Amino acid sequence: MSSAITPNIDLAFRALADQNRRAILSAIRTEARPVGIIAQELGLSQQITSHHLAVLRDAGLATVTRQGTRHLFTVNTQGVAVIRSYLDDFWPTRLQALKDAVEREKREGGPNGAV
Repeated sequence: MSSAITPNIDLAFRALADQNRRAILSAIRTEARPVGIIAQELGLSQQITSHHLAVLRDAGLATVTRQGTRHLFTVNTQGVAVIRSYLDDFWPTRLQALKDAVEREKREGGPNGAV
């Protein structure tokens, strides 16, 4: 059984605003892990860790699967991709502005334009 939730960009950014949640995402990014192990590794109580995992899951950044009686959490790569896609939209404009500035400086013989 796997429980994946569709990513919501606003909820995702709110979830990422908390340093404990970012630490939890780092802890579960390479393998599925149970709450107890995550809590122990980060020095948090299981109750607090469970709360943060629920927020991450509701934001679409984490998924949970059951393995017997254990709930294993891992990063929802779809949710992270939504955030990355949103942020990537900012780069083309900035990169073009940087390219234009460098080319203008070369044309005008500025410090980087000297040959």
